[in-house]
Amino acid sequence: MKDFLYLEGAYIILALIIIAITLFVTTRPFFSKGAFKKGLIYVGGFLTLLITTHYILTINRMNSVKEAFNSGKEVICENRIYTKGANFVTIKKNNEWSLKGNYFVSPNYTRDFFLARCIVK
Repeated sequence: MKDFLYLEGAYIILALIIIAITLFVTTRPFFSKGAFKKGLIYVGGFLTLLITTHYILTINRMNSVKEAFNSGKEVICENRIYTKGANFVTIKKNNEWSLKGNYFVSPNYTRDFFLARCIVK
């Protein structure tokens, strides 16, 4: 559950804002009486489907990155701090990189990389 909230927290907040707007609009007098219920069901269901799908895809990608790293393949991670140089870092197990939880760490590098921001090369 902690991973879900960490990965999807921003999307959940946006979904709540969209639902609040939907509820406000569907309670206006120019909408029919059933619009409130239909709007909540359809918009809430659609947003739930989108967030759940995104979470499943992200977790599957993270698992494939873990498997590739453990088997010795190269992994490419997004580098958001240093934007003037390379926008990505290539990570390989035999280059002193290790996996701590969901982060790649190295004694030769100042920052850790989260698995969700990485792909298999």
